[in-house]
Amino acid sequence: MKHSPQFRSKREEERAAAKNTTGYKIWSVMFTIMYPFIAVFTFAFSCIVMFFSGISRVLAYVLGRGHAGN
Repeated sequence: MKHSPQFRSKREEERAAAKNTTGYKIWSVMFTIMYPFIAVFTFAFSCIVMFFSGISRVLAYVLGRGHAGN
């Protein structure tokens, strides 16, 4: 089966057909709307992890320093 002449390959033709589906259009719109929320959540979660990592480092330093003298 030969692909249409406006496409360079069969895969490119399949990709163009997939972009015309309702699911792809819904996904594209939802991703565009949700992207800022995903970015803010990622930033906030990273800050929380860095905060607890800092607490862990301080505790490890304090507790490790106390045992180093023995």
